[in-house]
Amino acid sequence: MDEEALLKQFAAQFAHGPDDADDTDAAAAAQGADSTANQVADDADQSPATFDTQQFLNGLDAIFDRHTAATEAGPYLEQAMVDAENAGDEAGLLTVLNETMGFYRSQGRHKENQWIVQRALELAARMGLTTGTSEAWATTLINCATSMRAAKQYDQAEDLYHQAQSVCRHSLAPTDRRLAALHNNLSMLYSETNRPDKAELELREALRIIEASSVNPDADIDVSSSHTNLALTLLTEHKLEDAHWHAAKALEIYRTGHLEHSAHYASALAGFAQVCFAERRYADAVTGYRHALAVIEECYGKDTDYWRITADNLRQAEEAAAQAGVTVDNAGVAGDAGALPQSGSRLPNSPAQGKTGANAASSPSTVSVSTGSAGAAEAVSACPVSGLKLARAFWTQMGKPMIAAKYPQYAGRIAAGLVGHGSECYGFDDAYSQDHDFGPRFCLWLTDEDYAAIGEQLEVDYEALPRKFSVDAQGRVTFEAHARSDASGAFPSAGAGSTVIPDAANAPTPGTATHDTATAESGAAFSDVAEAMTTPIDAPLSPVTPRAQGANRRDGVFRIGDFFESITGYRTAPAQTAPHEWLMLQESTLAAATNGEVFADPTGLFSKTRQGFKNMPDDVRLALISKRLGMIAQAGQYNLPRSLKRGDGAAAWLSIHEFVQATASLVFLVNVPMVVGYMPYYKWQFAALRKLSGSMFALLPNVGEQLETVMRLSSAACYGGAGFGEGGKGAAPAIEKINDIVEQIAVDIVKELKREHLTTSGETFLEWQRPYVEDHIASDDPVLKSL
Repeated sequence: MDEEALLKQFAAQFAHGPDDADDTDAAAAAQGADSTANQVADDADQSPATFDTQQFLNGLDAIFDRHTAATEAGPYLEQAMVDAENAGDEAGLLTVLNETMGFYRSQGRHKENQWIVQRALELAARMGLTTGTSEAWATTLINCATSMRAAKQYDQAEDLYHQAQSVCRHSLAPTDRRLAALHNNLSMLYSETNRPDKAELELREALRIIEASSVNPDADIDVSSSHTNLALTLLTEHKLEDAHWHAAKALEIYRTGHLEHSAHYASALAGFAQVCFAERRYADAVTGYRHALAVIEECYGKDTDYWRITADNLRQAEEAAAQAGVTVDNAGVAGDAGALPQSGSRLPNSPAQGKTGANAASSPSTVSVSTGSAGAAEAVSACPVSGLKLARAFWTQMGKPMIAAKYPQYAGRIAAGLVGHGSECYGFDDAYSQDHDFGPRFCLWLTDEDYAAIGEQLEVDYEALPRKFSVDAQGRVTFEAHARSDASGAFPSAGAGSTVIPDAANAPTPGTATHDTATAESGAAFSDVAEAMTTPIDAPLSPVTPRAQGANRRDGVFRIGDFFESITGYRTAPAQTAPHEWLMLQESTLAAATNGEVFADPTGLFSKTRQGFKNMPDDVRLALISKRLGMIAQAGQYNLPRSLKRGDGAAAWLSIHEFVQATASLVFLVNVPMVVGYMPYYKWQFAALRKLSGSMFALLPNVGEQLETVMRLSSAACYGGAGFGEGGKGAAPAIEKINDIVEQIAVDIVKELKREHLTTSGETFLEWQRPYVEDHIASDDPVLKSL
């Protein structure tokens, strides 16, 4: 693997350590919850609970101090839940749940953690916390959001973070570290959803808060963690000099405070190693990863994602060092930090103090509007921002205020977002996608009861929303608040001309771009445009095709059940005990039902229904993996080489198609659709595969690139004669390369099946792996087994 591919795989994998910065003082959560619970008890004349929260926290601290968390913390937390519940101590139970979320995250137990999140939210509601602004509620929201983010449930995580922001503005002091934790974890969400500029702003604010609240910033673990997080975000923005300074500063803080045996030290070591790798300082990268691995093993054990990922990064760094001819000392890592920065070593001036490196951010590019009607000009649309960004701005500035003004009694019951068919729902739209069915739009999802009461009128009001907007050079979208001339019933304008209506739930935090103007980044997909927009754009931007009208419309007001039925044929997901129904649903159909973004879901009903379609039964997933293994073997390993040998180019070409489709699908299935989503339809299949391959903890990350090479060579392999194909050498080199790639993919798949304990066989002809995989299917339903 070349350095660029390695760096892509390394990026952001250890940005924040196993516990992040969000174990947001469970003692404070306990105090807040205790205060609320005691008030309830006093009001009801009840006796105090008997569960000793402080004793529980002391016991948990002792486990971590002994470095036995890997074996002792889980049973301890589970017993504490039982004890608190038996004692009737809801505040104590909430504290235990908050601690459990942090521990489960560190162990990679994300699926189990989603149930802990649900339990914590339900308990907080039962305690009456959700209607107030208590510290306990703020802490619980942050921890729940971070757990969902770690599980890659980004829509739910972002919604919970925004709720936490609203509560924190009223409940926490400006220098409260939980506020810094919120900024830190928001940065992680932005980083993992490809918004690095926002991530950097959140991290700088987190660092400012932590330094302001610290007694000694030069020996404070939280300050160090913030420097590591900022370093890795800067690394993704290719700001290497700034990244190196912050990564080195993080290690200096640990040495100054003699904190090297903290579990978080591993994050700082791995972060510095990652920066060194980007700088091609391979020896330093290897040293850093070795130290990180030793700390992880001591504090968490080897049976964690954290250890496995670090071990893999170390292996690849060692390979890069070997290829570069760099010799790395193989001495033990327990006491010798090697070339890593030492306590007291002089660091260069902080970038924050004005130092500008070669990799400093350049001025933002500007955008232009093309009005041409022929040639290349047709490819550039009038709108330089993505559909999802435009939709969020349209909801924030136009839709949400309209509902608050005209339907205040329903405002807490209406879900909004953009999900379904259309490239913008996948986040893959670009300037060429805007020639049809594109413009300001979002969906409003109602219960059957609410739709019967207000659905038709709400649709009228939605259609009447102003759709004229402008976009500045920084990609900020601003809608003009006046009613459309062809519709009635629009909400009153807040003033003449261009205006922005504040969104209280998404109020800006210091140093960040405001959500009021719904900043929309102009990413690589829109790089064809070049100058600042000066003329407002009026909708529609492009014609609405027949397929996006009537029952198949893509925006407006829907019953929740109707919306999902129009996409999948089901009003709710099939039962977990109905595998035959799941198997009739195509992956692309499930992708359309679960893509996009949910901007608001006060009741959670829409998200719950949507989540049901994400939650493919594991037996069904395993059955599909078996089917894909069979097709990979049949098309790629058997029929493709035979077709090429007999010179049947058409059959070989179709074999390649089947092989590529099956292999791409298997990558998504192995990575688990609940976590990464489903493979979309053919047009965006590889866009999704590239995104998945570059994400944190991706399994089989190299397969997508290998499949693209197979397709690139397929023309020469299937139809290349003498003088055709690779360099005029005919078909033979292309055929040899394709066959090698097919077999290498099979080898990689078997390794992954073994790692997942789905097989004990080393057989690389994948048809023979099917019985091993199907042995793990618990159901006896014959539809799940191959003949």
